[in-house]
Amino acid sequence: MALHPQAEAYLKRFPSDLGVDIASLTLADIVALRRLDGVAEQRGPKIDLPVIRDETAAGVPVRIYRPEPGEHPLPALVYFHGGGWVFGSVERNDALARDLAHRTGAVVVSVDYRLAPEHPFPAAADDAFGVVRDVHARPAFYGVDARRVAVVGDSAGGNLAAVTAWLARDAGLRLAHQALIYPVVDVATDTPSYRAYGKGFGLDAAEMRWFIEQYAVDADRRDPRLAPIHLPDKSGLAPATVITAECDPLCDEGEAYARELAKAGVPVERWRYEGAVHGFFGLPGFFDQALEARDYLAARLRDALGVAP
Repeated sequence: MALHPQAEAYLKRFPSDLGVDIASLTLADIVALRRLDGVAEQRGPKIDLPVIRDETAAGVPVRIYRPEPGEHPLPALVYFHGGGWVFGSVERNDALARDLAHRTGAVVVSVDYRLAPEHPFPAAADDAFGVVRDVHARPAFYGVDARRVAVVGDSAGGNLAAVTAWLARDAGLRLAHQALIYPVVDVATDTPSYRAYGKGFGLDAAEMRWFIEQYAVDADRRDPRLAPIHLPDKSGLAPATVITAECDPLCDEGEAYARELAKAGVPVERWRYEGAVHGFFGLPGFFDQALEARDYLAARLRDALGVAP
């Protein structure tokens, strides 16, 4: 299918995900780029919520969003931002976290996990699971019901959500759902969608390989903490929603992961947004499909968490 007209217009303005020569980036350049956000105004409005507070969970900075006043326990979403394990932050994804809390009626715990290359694999995975474990251990601190906890992540954050889902299963921690938005679940970069959409569709294959190199360094590329598609046993994982974008190098691996979950007996629903490019979910100012996807995902999460529409 052809690019969606809004995706085509977006790519004319932003032909590359990073917009720089990645081969020449120094650590100082990376740190400087983290402070920039050329699409900030397109990330959506910052919805007012009664409680937003910055805390620390298992040594990891988090921002907690509560969609209604009071101290009664609400379900929880632990959210991991994207950015190739190198970029992104709680601050950059503030509008999305607020929106998730508003749409789902759940407390959102947004995780400021450590970034590569300063903190390579498995630092981000360790931080992600540490926060999920802390939410289960201290539900009153977060104002949540530990029986109704889900993980959500986009791109590299989708990787962390998928990894955390199996770590939680193996630790005996129940998750109500895992929501994976165009997730990185493999690091081989050799699928047909990489070949079809690896150049000229926003997230270039060369950029994705650079991200992987910054995070993975010398790690085994088949380690399930890095590439959860290689997890030998996927049975008993939390029910899943997998969202993919058609014109995205990551499309095939996300859909393959959804099929493997289903084969293992995990309840899973997959939804591909035709003509969409990587990153669309976070940019409702550019993409109508972002709002459609958020409505769809919120309904899935409310159902999983037992929240009335």
